[in-house]
Amino acid sequence: MKPFDYVRPATVSEAVAAAVQPGAVYLAAGTNLLDLMKGNVSRPDRLVDVTHLEGLDQIEHLADGSLRIGALVSNADLAHDPDFARSYPAVAEALLSGASAQLRNAATVGGNLLQRTRCAYFYDTASRCNKREAGSGCDAREGENRGHAVLGWSESCIATHPSDFCVPLVALDAIVEIEGRNGRREIALDELHRLPGETPERESVLEAGDLIVAVRLPPAARDFAAHARYLKVRERTSYAFAIVSAAAALRIENGRIAEARLALGGVAAKPWRARAAEDVLRNVAPTADAFQEAAWRALTDAKPSGDNAFKIELARRIVVRALALAASGTPARLPALPASPFAAISGAIHA
Repeated sequence: MKPFDYVRPATVSEAVAAAVQPGAVYLAAGTNLLDLMKGNVSRPDRLVDVTHLEGLDQIEHLADGSLRIGALVSNADLAHDPDFARSYPAVAEALLSGASAQLRNAATVGGNLLQRTRCAYFYDTASRCNKREAGSGCDAREGENRGHAVLGWSESCIATHPSDFCVPLVALDAIVEIEGRNGRREIALDELHRLPGETPERESVLEAGDLIVAVRLPPAARDFAAHARYLKVRERTSYAFAIVSAAAALRIENGRIAEARLALGGVAAKPWRARAAEDVLRNVAPTADAFQEAAWRALTDAKPSGDNAFKIELARRIVVRALALAASGTPARLPALPASPFAAISGAIHA
Protein backbone atom coordinates (compact mmCIF):
# COMPACT_ATOMS: atom_id res chain seq x y z
CA MET A 1 0.00 0.00 0.00
CA LYS A 2 1.25 3.45 -0.88
CA PRO A 3 2.19 5.64 2.15
CA PHE A 4 -0.32 8.40 2.87
CA ASP A 5 -1.01 11.27 5.25
CA TYR A 6 -3.81 10.86 7.76
CA VAL A 7 -5.89 13.85 8.87
CA ARG A 8 -8.71 13.84 11.45
CA PRO A 9 -10.54 17.19 11.27
CA ALA A 10 -12.82 18.40 14.04
CA THR A 11 -15.49 20.08 11.89
CA VAL A 12 -17.07 19.72 8.48
CA SER A 13 -15.44 22.94 7.27
CA GLU A 14 -12.02 21.67 8.38
CA ALA A 15 -12.68 18.40 6.57
CA VAL A 16 -13.54 20.19 3.34
CA ALA A 17 -10.42 22.36 3.58
CA ALA A 18 -8.26 19.27 4.10
CA ALA A 19 -9.87 17.31 1.27
CA VAL A 20 -9.52 20.08 -1.30
CA GLN A 21 -5.82 19.26 -1.53
CA PRO A 22 -4.83 17.16 -4.58
CA GLY A 23 -4.76 13.43 -3.86
CA ALA A 24 -7.02 13.64 -0.80
CA VAL A 25 -10.00 11.35 -0.21
CA TYR A 26 -12.53 11.03 2.59
CA LEU A 27 -12.44 8.03 4.92
CA ALA A 28 -15.55 6.83 6.74
CA ALA A 29 -16.00 3.08 7.25
CA GLY A 30 -13.57 2.35 4.41
CA THR A 31 -15.32 -0.90 3.47
CA ASN A 32 -14.64 -0.21 -0.21
CA LEU A 33 -11.79 2.30 -0.10
CA LEU A 34 -9.39 0.23 2.00
CA ASP A 35 -9.79 -2.78 -0.30
CA LEU A 36 -8.96 -0.57 -3.27
CA MET A 37 -5.92 0.83 -1.49
CA LYS A 38 -4.62 -2.63 -0.57
CA GLY A 39 -4.86 -3.64 -4.22
CA ASN A 40 -3.18 -0.43 -5.45
CA VAL A 41 -6.31 0.43 -7.40
CA SER A 42 -6.71 3.61 -5.37
CA ARG A 43 -3.53 5.43 -4.30
CA PRO A 44 -4.50 8.54 -2.34
CA ASP A 45 -1.92 10.90 -0.85
CA ARG A 46 -4.14 11.83 2.09
CA LEU A 47 -7.00 10.26 4.03
CA VAL A 48 -9.38 12.72 5.66
CA ASP A 49 -11.13 10.82 8.46
CA VAL A 50 -14.71 12.09 8.89
CA THR A 51 -15.95 9.37 11.22
CA HIS A 52 -16.05 11.61 14.31
CA LEU A 53 -17.68 14.71 12.82
CA GLU A 54 -20.66 15.78 14.91
CA GLY A 55 -24.16 15.80 13.47
CA LEU A 56 -23.60 13.38 10.60
CA ASP A 57 -24.87 10.24 12.35
CA GLN A 58 -28.48 11.28 12.98
CA ILE A 59 -31.84 10.30 11.44
CA GLU A 60 -34.05 13.39 11.61
CA HIS A 61 -37.75 13.91 10.90
CA LEU A 62 -38.05 17.44 9.53
CA ALA A 63 -40.98 19.81 9.96
CA ASP A 64 -42.03 19.54 6.30
CA GLY A 65 -42.45 15.76 6.58
CA SER A 66 -39.18 14.84 4.92
CA LEU A 67 -36.56 12.54 6.45
CA ARG A 68 -32.92 13.57 6.71
CA ILE A 69 -30.34 10.79 7.02
CA GLY A 70 -26.84 11.79 8.08
CA ALA A 71 -24.01 10.53 5.91
CA LEU A 72 -22.43 8.60 8.81
CA VAL A 73 -25.57 6.63 9.72
CA SER A 74 -24.73 2.96 9.21
CA ASN A 75 -26.61 0.84 6.71
CA ALA A 76 -27.68 -1.51 9.50
CA ASP A 77 -28.97 1.20 11.82
CA LEU A 78 -31.01 2.74 9.03
CA ALA A 79 -32.49 -0.53 7.77
CA HIS A 80 -33.46 -1.66 11.27
CA ASP A 81 -35.00 1.64 12.34
CA PRO A 82 -38.69 0.66 12.79
CA ASP A 83 -40.19 3.91 11.52
CA PHE A 84 -37.85 3.98 8.54
CA ALA A 85 -38.67 0.40 7.56
CA ARG A 86 -42.42 1.12 7.76
CA SER A 87 -42.22 4.37 5.82
CA TYR A 88 -39.67 3.38 3.16
CA PRO A 89 -39.86 -0.43 2.96
CA ALA A 90 -38.20 -0.76 -0.45
CA VAL A 91 -35.16 1.17 0.78
CA ALA A 92 -34.89 -0.99 3.91
CA GLU A 93 -35.22 -4.13 1.79
CA ALA A 94 -32.48 -2.93 -0.54
CA LEU A 95 -30.15 -2.21 2.37
CA LEU A 96 -30.69 -5.64 3.90
CA SER A 97 -30.00 -7.37 0.58
CA GLY A 98 -26.51 -5.84 0.34
CA ALA A 99 -23.31 -7.40 1.68
CA SER A 100 -23.04 -9.22 5.02
CA ALA A 101 -24.39 -8.16 8.40
CA GLN A 102 -20.85 -7.27 9.50
CA LEU A 103 -20.35 -4.95 6.55
CA ARG A 104 -23.78 -3.36 7.00
CA ASN A 105 -22.88 -2.61 10.61
CA ALA A 106 -19.82 -0.66 9.44
CA ALA A 107 -20.79 0.78 6.04
CA THR A 108 -22.22 4.30 5.96
CA VAL A 109 -24.97 5.95 3.96
CA GLY A 110 -22.61 8.47 2.37
CA GLY A 111 -20.04 5.86 1.46
CA ASN A 112 -22.70 3.61 -0.06
CA LEU A 113 -23.65 6.29 -2.56
CA LEU A 114 -20.06 6.61 -3.75
CA GLN A 115 -18.87 3.02 -3.79
CA ARG A 116 -16.86 2.08 -6.86
CA THR A 117 -17.75 -0.40 -9.58
CA ARG A 118 -17.02 -4.08 -9.02
CA CYS A 119 -15.84 -4.58 -12.62
CA ALA A 120 -13.01 -7.13 -12.45
CA TYR A 121 -10.89 -5.13 -14.89
CA PHE A 122 -11.12 -2.06 -12.68
CA TYR A 123 -9.73 -4.12 -9.79
CA ASP A 124 -7.01 -5.78 -11.88
CA THR A 125 -4.14 -3.30 -12.21
CA ALA A 126 -2.65 -5.41 -15.01
CA SER A 127 -5.73 -4.73 -17.15
CA ARG A 128 -6.59 -1.63 -19.12
CA CYS A 129 -9.33 0.41 -17.48
CA ASN A 130 -10.31 3.95 -18.43
CA LYS A 131 -12.06 4.39 -15.12
CA ARG A 132 -8.89 3.59 -13.17
CA GLU A 133 -6.43 5.19 -15.63
CA ALA A 134 -7.94 7.65 -18.11
CA GLY A 135 -7.09 6.89 -21.73
CA SER A 136 -5.69 3.43 -21.11
CA GLY A 137 -8.54 1.51 -22.78
CA CYS A 138 -11.27 -0.88 -21.63
CA ASP A 139 -10.38 -4.58 -21.53
CA ALA A 140 -13.92 -5.38 -20.44
CA ARG A 141 -15.18 -4.63 -23.96
CA GLU A 142 -13.63 -7.83 -25.31
CA GLY A 143 -13.31 -9.67 -22.00
CA GLU A 144 -15.61 -11.29 -19.48
CA ASN A 145 -18.55 -8.91 -19.60
CA ARG A 146 -21.77 -10.83 -18.99
CA GLY A 147 -22.46 -8.69 -15.91
CA HIS A 148 -21.80 -5.33 -17.51
CA ALA A 149 -24.01 -2.44 -18.62
CA VAL A 150 -26.86 -2.57 -21.09
CA LEU A 151 -27.95 1.07 -20.67
CA GLY A 152 -25.97 4.29 -20.91
CA TRP A 153 -22.62 2.66 -21.63
CA SER A 154 -19.97 3.92 -24.03
CA GLU A 155 -16.99 2.49 -25.89
CA SER A 156 -14.84 3.90 -23.09
CA CYS A 157 -16.55 2.04 -20.23
CA ILE A 158 -19.24 -0.60 -19.74
CA ALA A 159 -19.05 -0.91 -15.94
CA THR A 160 -22.11 -0.82 -13.69
CA HIS A 161 -22.80 0.93 -10.39
CA PRO A 162 -23.02 -1.64 -7.57
CA SER A 163 -25.24 0.03 -4.96
CA ASP A 164 -28.55 -1.53 -3.92
CA PHE A 165 -29.39 1.37 -1.63
CA CYS A 166 -29.24 3.95 -4.43
CA VAL A 167 -31.87 2.26 -6.59
CA PRO A 168 -34.99 2.84 -4.44
CA LEU A 169 -33.58 6.19 -3.34
CA VAL A 170 -33.49 7.35 -6.95
CA ALA A 171 -37.02 6.06 -7.48
CA LEU A 172 -38.22 8.09 -4.48
CA ASP A 173 -36.56 11.37 -5.58
CA ALA A 174 -33.95 11.45 -2.82
CA ILE A 175 -31.88 14.61 -2.41
CA VAL A 176 -28.17 14.71 -1.55
CA GLU A 177 -26.81 17.47 0.68
CA ILE A 178 -23.20 18.41 -0.10
CA GLU A 179 -20.76 20.63 1.74
CA GLY A 180 -18.08 22.13 -0.47
CA ARG A 181 -15.63 25.00 -0.82
CA ASN A 182 -18.48 27.40 -1.60
CA GLY A 183 -20.83 26.24 1.14
CA ARG A 184 -23.73 23.82 1.13
CA ARG A 185 -25.77 22.82 -1.90
CA GLU A 186 -28.32 20.15 -2.82
CA ILE A 187 -28.75 17.96 -5.87
CA ALA A 188 -31.11 15.16 -6.80
CA LEU A 189 -29.50 11.77 -6.26
CA ASP A 190 -30.46 10.95 -9.85
CA GLU A 191 -28.01 13.67 -10.93
CA LEU A 192 -25.13 12.67 -8.64
CA HIS A 193 -23.64 9.91 -10.78
CA ARG A 194 -22.40 10.44 -14.32
CA LEU A 195 -22.68 8.16 -17.32
CA PRO A 196 -19.24 7.28 -18.72
CA GLY A 197 -19.26 8.99 -22.13
CA GLU A 198 -15.63 9.73 -22.98
CA THR A 199 -14.64 10.48 -19.36
CA PRO A 200 -15.49 7.40 -17.27
CA GLU A 201 -12.90 8.41 -14.67
CA ARG A 202 -15.36 11.16 -13.62
CA GLU A 203 -17.94 9.08 -11.81
CA SER A 204 -19.96 11.84 -10.14
CA VAL A 205 -20.57 15.56 -10.28
CA LEU A 206 -18.73 16.09 -6.99
CA GLU A 207 -15.85 18.56 -7.04
CA ALA A 208 -12.60 18.55 -5.07
CA GLY A 209 -13.34 18.71 -1.35
CA ASP A 210 -17.07 18.04 -1.69
CA LEU A 211 -18.41 16.05 1.24
CA ILE A 212 -21.80 14.36 1.27
CA VAL A 213 -23.32 15.27 4.64
CA ALA A 214 -26.84 13.85 4.33
CA VAL A 215 -29.47 12.22 2.14
CA ARG A 216 -33.03 13.49 2.33
CA LEU A 217 -36.24 11.75 1.35
CA PRO A 218 -39.10 14.14 0.47
CA PRO A 219 -42.51 13.95 2.15
CA ALA A 220 -44.10 12.33 -0.93
CA ALA A 221 -41.81 9.31 -0.58
CA ARG A 222 -43.96 8.06 2.31
CA ASP A 223 -47.02 7.91 0.04
CA PHE A 224 -45.68 4.70 -1.54
CA ALA A 225 -45.18 2.75 1.69
CA ALA A 226 -48.15 0.43 1.15
CA HIS A 227 -46.99 -0.73 -2.28
CA ALA A 228 -43.20 -0.74 -2.54
CA ARG A 229 -40.67 -3.52 -3.17
CA TYR A 230 -37.05 -4.04 -4.15
CA LEU A 231 -36.11 -7.15 -6.13
CA LYS A 232 -32.57 -8.30 -6.88
CA VAL A 233 -31.20 -11.13 -9.02
CA ARG A 234 -27.64 -12.17 -8.18
CA GLU A 235 -25.29 -15.08 -8.76
CA ARG A 236 -25.95 -16.33 -5.21
CA THR A 237 -28.62 -15.35 -2.73
CA SER A 238 -26.29 -13.72 -0.19
CA TYR A 239 -23.18 -11.53 -0.31
CA ALA A 240 -23.40 -10.77 -4.03
CA PHE A 241 -23.98 -7.67 -6.12
CA ALA A 242 -26.97 -7.44 -8.43
CA ILE A 243 -26.89 -8.74 -11.97
CA VAL A 244 -30.16 -6.85 -12.31
CA SER A 245 -32.35 -5.24 -9.68
CA ALA A 246 -35.49 -3.11 -9.63
CA ALA A 247 -37.25 -0.86 -7.14
CA ALA A 248 -40.97 -0.45 -7.75
CA ALA A 249 -43.30 1.83 -5.82
CA LEU A 250 -46.97 2.47 -6.57
CA ARG A 251 -49.63 4.76 -5.20
CA ILE A 252 -52.93 3.01 -5.85
CA GLU A 253 -56.27 4.80 -5.55
CA ASN A 254 -59.68 3.34 -6.38
CA GLY A 255 -58.12 0.32 -8.06
CA ARG A 256 -55.88 2.33 -10.39
CA ILE A 257 -52.26 3.44 -10.27
CA ALA A 258 -52.30 7.14 -9.40
CA GLU A 259 -48.51 7.35 -9.50
CA ALA A 260 -45.64 4.92 -10.16
CA ARG A 261 -41.93 5.01 -9.42
CA LEU A 262 -39.44 2.62 -11.02
CA ALA A 263 -35.66 2.39 -11.02
CA LEU A 264 -33.21 -0.32 -12.07
CA GLY A 265 -29.83 -1.37 -10.74
CA GLY A 266 -27.01 -3.43 -12.22
CA VAL A 267 -27.72 -2.18 -15.73
CA ALA A 268 -25.76 1.08 -16.00
CA ALA A 269 -23.00 3.19 -14.47
CA LYS A 270 -25.66 4.85 -12.31
CA PRO A 271 -29.00 3.84 -10.80
CA TRP A 272 -31.38 4.00 -13.76
CA ARG A 273 -34.68 5.85 -13.31
CA ALA A 274 -37.26 4.51 -15.78
CA ARG A 275 -39.49 7.56 -16.21
CA ALA A 276 -40.99 6.44 -19.53
CA ALA A 277 -42.20 3.28 -17.81
CA GLU A 278 -43.68 5.35 -14.98
CA ASP A 279 -45.68 7.37 -17.51
CA VAL A 280 -47.14 4.18 -19.00
CA LEU A 281 -48.44 3.12 -15.59
CA ARG A 282 -50.11 6.39 -14.62
CA ASN A 283 -53.90 6.12 -14.23
CA VAL A 284 -54.17 2.49 -15.34
CA ALA A 285 -55.22 -0.64 -13.49
CA PRO A 286 -52.33 -2.66 -11.97
CA THR A 287 -52.51 -5.54 -14.44
CA ALA A 288 -49.97 -7.94 -15.93
CA ASP A 289 -50.40 -6.32 -19.35
CA ALA A 290 -49.67 -2.86 -17.93
CA PHE A 291 -46.57 -4.17 -16.19
CA GLN A 292 -45.35 -5.84 -19.38
CA GLU A 293 -45.74 -2.59 -21.30
CA ALA A 294 -43.87 -0.70 -18.60
CA ALA A 295 -41.04 -3.22 -18.71
CA TRP A 296 -40.64 -2.80 -22.46
CA ARG A 297 -40.60 0.99 -22.09
CA ALA A 298 -37.99 0.76 -19.33
CA LEU A 299 -35.59 -1.17 -21.58
CA THR A 300 -36.34 0.51 -24.93
CA ASP A 301 -32.83 1.92 -25.22
CA ALA A 302 -31.01 -1.13 -23.86
CA LYS A 303 -28.35 -2.83 -25.96
CA PRO A 304 -25.68 -5.41 -25.12
CA SER A 305 -22.17 -4.20 -24.36
CA GLY A 306 -20.77 -7.71 -24.79
CA ASP A 307 -21.94 -11.18 -23.88
CA ASN A 308 -24.85 -9.81 -21.85
CA ALA A 309 -27.90 -9.62 -24.09
CA PHE A 310 -29.64 -11.89 -21.57
CA LYS A 311 -29.62 -9.01 -19.05
CA ILE A 312 -32.12 -7.07 -21.14
CA GLU A 313 -34.74 -9.80 -21.03
CA LEU A 314 -33.88 -10.53 -17.41
CA ALA A 315 -34.36 -6.85 -16.54
CA ARG A 316 -37.78 -6.82 -18.22
CA ARG A 317 -38.87 -9.83 -16.20
CA ILE A 318 -37.54 -8.36 -12.95
CA VAL A 319 -39.44 -5.13 -13.63
CA VAL A 320 -42.68 -7.06 -14.17
CA ARG A 321 -42.11 -9.13 -11.03
CA ALA A 322 -41.20 -6.11 -8.90
CA LEU A 323 -44.28 -4.21 -10.05
CA ALA A 324 -46.52 -7.20 -9.38
CA LEU A 325 -45.07 -7.61 -5.90
CA ALA A 326 -45.52 -3.92 -5.17
CA ALA A 327 -49.10 -3.98 -6.44
CA SER A 328 -49.99 -6.90 -4.18
CA GLY A 329 -48.89 -4.87 -1.17
CA THR A 330 -45.88 -4.38 1.03
CA PRO A 331 -45.65 -7.37 3.40
CA ALA A 332 -46.10 -6.72 7.10
CA ARG A 333 -42.50 -7.80 7.61
CA LEU A 334 -39.59 -8.01 5.23
CA PRO A 335 -39.04 -11.45 3.70
CA ALA A 336 -36.49 -13.71 5.39
CA LEU A 337 -34.48 -13.35 2.17
CA PRO A 338 -34.80 -9.61 1.47
CA ALA A 339 -35.13 -8.71 -2.23
CA SER A 340 -34.70 -12.31 -3.33
CA PRO A 341 -36.93 -13.73 -6.10
CA PHE A 342 -36.82 -16.98 -4.08
CA ALA A 343 -38.53 -15.40 -1.09
CA ALA A 344 -42.11 -16.35 -0.32
CA ILE A 345 -44.89 -14.55 -2.17
CA SER A 346 -45.59 -10.97 -1.13
CA GLY A 347 -47.98 -10.67 1.76
CA ALA A 348 -46.57 -13.59 3.74
CA ILE A 349 -45.36 -12.84 7.24
CA HIS A 350 -41.78 -13.74 8.09
CA ALA A 351 -40.04 -13.68 11.44
